[in-house]
Amino acid sequence: MDDILDIAKRVLKIEADAVSALIEKLNSDFEKAVGIIFSSRGRVVVTGMGKSGLVGKKIAATLASTGTPAFFLHPAEASHGDLGMVTADDVIVAISNSGETEELVGLIPFLKRFNVSLISMTGNPDSTLSKAAEVTLDVSVKEEACPMGIVPTASTTATLAMGDALAVALLIKRGFKEEDFAFFHPGGNLGKKLFIKVKDLMHTGDALPFVSPDMPMLKATVEISSKRLGVTIVADSDKRILGIITDGDLRRGIEKWGKAFFDMNAGEVMTKNPKTISEDELAVKALSIMEKHSITSIVVPDDNGKAVGIIHMHDILKQGIV
Repeated sequence: MDDILDIAKRVLKIEADAVSALIEKLNSDFEKAVGIIFSSRGRVVVTGMGKSGLVGKKIAATLASTGTPAFFLHPAEASHGDLGMVTADDVIVAISNSGETEELVGLIPFLKRFNVSLISMTGNPDSTLSKAAEVTLDVSVKEEACPMGIVPTASTTATLAMGDALAVALLIKRGFKEEDFAFFHPGGNLGKKLFIKVKDLMHTGDALPFVSPDMPMLKATVEISSKRLGVTIVADSDKRILGIITDGDLRRGIEKWGKAFFDMNAGEVMTKNPKTISEDELAVKALSIMEKHSITSIVVPDDNGKAVGIIHMHDILKQGIV
């Protein structure tokens, strides 16, 4: 029996070669396919049976997430009512290695009748599907990775890679940016980085710890402990920020002055001009400031210098913003 690792290496080599061979197959047809989709006023409808259908679902998902509206249409369901989802403004991308898949070929009369643009992705450029299409993307492979040559392996990998090439070419042509990707992925890490603002995470109202500059440190320590943010804002009667005291300041003060520390007032201990950030800034920027200055929280002032919030590093990290 062949060594398992040798088998795996052979499979990967065959599939890598299949993808690499696509480079030589790229020509003006690919450019035309990109142009048809780019100029379309509708959506890209990807369709395919079996393994081709599974690949088609991924291609449709990639297109949709990179600025090209797309969805997958099961060809068997299409002829039983789902063709009603297709409009004359749409573009069909039909995937079939043989180009003779019965369910796909059966859609051709409908597409021709309503003048729907058809792009085929097939391993047989002389097939019925290819001849009916406006443009064909050749995804033929020299061999499948399966030793029997019948299980779709290298062919599906090549098709998937061609779909990625199509999606990336379109996103670049559209000027698709990181912010656009995040818009379609608000729940992902990138979306969180680009959409969650300081005001979405900061502590406000009664959750904010405040002390006056003449408050004894014994009472200030109680305020820091009770609000559980590891910090208190030192402010005047209008809540304008004068300084900040952290739990680190407490430890250092006790080490330096002992019991006498608790007879000092907050104004003597506070750090003046603490780091602040606008509530409209991104939370990821607040995290960057914290990391740069080795602090765990930042005060949020309003336009008049009054404290309206505190954002803590733990609140940011809990959101997965890293």
